[in-house]
Amino acid sequence: MENLQPESVPRETLPVATLIAKYFPGQEGAIAAFADFLASTGIERGLIGPREGERIWDRHIFNCLPVTQLLPVGASLFDIGSGAGLPGVVIALARPDLQVTLIEPLERRVEFLNEVVAAIPDLPFPIQVLRGRAQDIKKSADFVTARAVAPLEKLKKMSWHMVKTGGSLLAMKGESAATEMVGVKGAELHEIKLDGIELGRVISIRKGA
Repeated sequence: MENLQPESVPRETLPVATLIAKYFPGQEGAIAAFADFLASTGIERGLIGPREGERIWDRHIFNCLPVTQLLPVGASLFDIGSGAGLPGVVIALARPDLQVTLIEPLERRVEFLNEVVAAIPDLPFPIQVLRGRAQDIKKSADFVTARAVAPLEKLKKMSWHMVKTGGSLLAMKGESAATEMVGVKGAELHEIKLDGIELGRVISIRKGA
């Protein structure tokens, strides 16, 4: 895989190009090449569905952006069950100030992630990749993110030990977010609308002292 450099920006429609410039300043080429990689190698290796190629931007990249609004400058973040790098790679490119680690148990997905990370040059904090199940990871971070990994209650049980005191679990959810929150202590729903992007729903659970 070649370096994700600015010259790889695809010939997209104006709205998409505008959103790329708005939400990935300085990393336009990297995120564009990541999208291309998802739409080609990601599909070939079964990390992205075969019919998802035309929906990479709206379904798999732009919808990862709302969670970035809940992350303070300089925070450390674990993206568990990272799979194809969603939302972890997107977060790292939109917010280079963050220290992002991608955690994934399956070897073939880890290989994919390592290829992606090796091709992204010059980030202030290089993206790290760890192979393992969330429940087996002994390290911790300020925030833990997850996208389509498990129902909220199960997700909390899997990852709570990884969240530092004062930090939060941030679960990206769909329209059933409010239902998943029922019975989960401390869960708070954030409905985040960014310009040009569909409404994002993130459930946060803060870990107190």
